[in-house]
Amino acid sequence: MTISTVQSPVLIHTIRDLRAWRATATREGQAVGFVPTMGALHDGHLHLLRTARKQCDRVVLSIFVNPAQFAPHEDLATYPRTLDADLALLARSAPTHGPGADPMAAFRPLADVVFAPNPAEMYPAGISTDVREQRGTFVEVLGVSHQMEGVTRPHFFRGVATIVLKLFNAVQPDRAYFGQKDVQQCVVLRNMVRDLLLPLTVVTVPTVRSATGLALSSRNRYLTPDQMEPALTLRRALVAASERYEAGERRRTHLLKAAHAVFATEPRAQLEYISLAHPVTLAELDVVGQDGAILSGAFRVGTTRLIDNILLGCAL
Repeated sequence: MTISTVQSPVLIHTIRDLRAWRATATREGQAVGFVPTMGALHDGHLHLLRTARKQCDRVVLSIFVNPAQFAPHEDLATYPRTLDADLALLARSAPTHGPGADPMAAFRPLADVVFAPNPAEMYPAGISTDVREQRGTFVEVLGVSHQMEGVTRPHFFRGVATIVLKLFNAVQPDRAYFGQKDVQQCVVLRNMVRDLLLPLTVVTVPTVRSATGLALSSRNRYLTPDQMEPALTLRRALVAASERYEAGERRRTHLLKAAHAVFATEPRAQLEYISLAHPVTLAELDVVGQDGAILSGAFRVGTTRLIDNILLGCAL
């Protein structure tokens, strides 16, 4: 098995080598946690890894910029690819441990394995961002993929579900960890795992934010210093609506009115949508019921597109 290392994490590029590593973990009876990413790692990713490290014996992190979830006009070519910097960050990021933890755990990396395949490894039939040109096998999770983010990005979750299923098949994790920031993705993948009878648990981890409240995202690095203030507009809008909810308001019109009022004060923020959806079906709600709701949205600051959400009376 050909494996190179960058300090602590083991770097693997092929499914063959990854499966050999996984077979050893299986023989040793080790539970494997998995954090799929597109790289450009930040503290949000590290929080996912720390959560996985606390709950699993071994942790795999994947770094793969997935062409199938980009449309031809989107930022695939310019999406940050920072493998060396990502590996260096992992090498200097120690796990956190509670009382009674194994003292030797402090010497283990956040990720035991970094799986960084090339596109041909993940898409043997080839891959294009143009759906009309694509060949091979793809996965769609119907009912929860074509609203919210799926309105402006109609093939996005087809690409997400396809690559995540491929990664699940390669890694064979016991648990997979996703951030709440991508809340619709969490719902889509939970449905996929349920419907395809996959033997793993999807764990949703709360969003990590900067000191200002901005949800951490790899795309935040696109923001210029003077765009940091308008980049908080969606967060402020969601908080304004959440405050109305906490005060007893349940009607869609009144909750969204509070959110839209915030955007009206910030012309540099271009709102795409705000959604008030059922946490399981993602159906848009006129009134928030006992199941609660996902309040989410997307907007642009300059050319940078950002998303965020707040859970109202529910958990994922």
